Amino acid sequence: MARIGVVLSGCGVYDGTEIHEAVLTLLAIDEAGHEAICLAPRGPQMHVVDHATGHVTGDARDIFAESARIARGAPRALDGVTADDLDALVFPGGFGAAKNLCDFAVRGAEATARPDVAALVRAMHAAKKPLGFACIAPALAAVIFRDAGVRGVRLTIGDDIGTASDLDAMGAHHLACPVREVRVDADHRVVTTPAYMLAKRITEVRDSTQAMIRHVIELL
Repeated sequence: MARIGVVLSGCGVYDGTEIHEAVLTLLAIDEAGHEAICLAPRGPQMHVVDHATGHVTGDARDIFAESARIARGAPRALDGVTADDLDALVFPGGFGAAKNLCDFAVRGAEATARPDVAALVRAMHAAKKPLGFACIAPALAAVIFRDAGVRGVRLTIGDDIGTASDLDAMGAHHLACPVREVRVDADHRVVTTPAYMLAKRITEVRDSTQAMIRHVIELL
């Protein structure tokens, strides 16, 4: 049974982890007969959004505490996990990936990643352990690989031209991808899928995340 880390960035699409993507990722891992281990960093979210209105509230919330809502209890603290603890690592989307795990949402191609997130991704990559990124999370991958001096990693966020341009500007190589498919960079052991970057229905997200997990497992 493989141990697959699932990195959460809060709770809710606009300021944390996209809940459907997270739950469907956890389900896909369990259905494949492997163990999902929820992980999350500690610290404040970039901001809090009222999901009924889309407005920033001015409140403050902790990424770890919010992620526990999805994990059904405390996740493992990200800074206490090493590549030796995991066989693979995946990131559901949601704006938290681009706001709380890095600042791509506000800085685009000039973004930087949280040091604890970047350290774990770099360690997994160095150990040749597979990585999966859904929705907007491939932007986080592009940030981390750029700063690690790794060029040309093949990624997808679907077909959004602006976001794809930022990924290419960071040294990644963006590939267009339909919603239910994935793009696999076997050399770097990275799997990416559009999920809600393109999906209009939850069944499309189900198929997208299942495909991501299936291909991550094939790289184990």
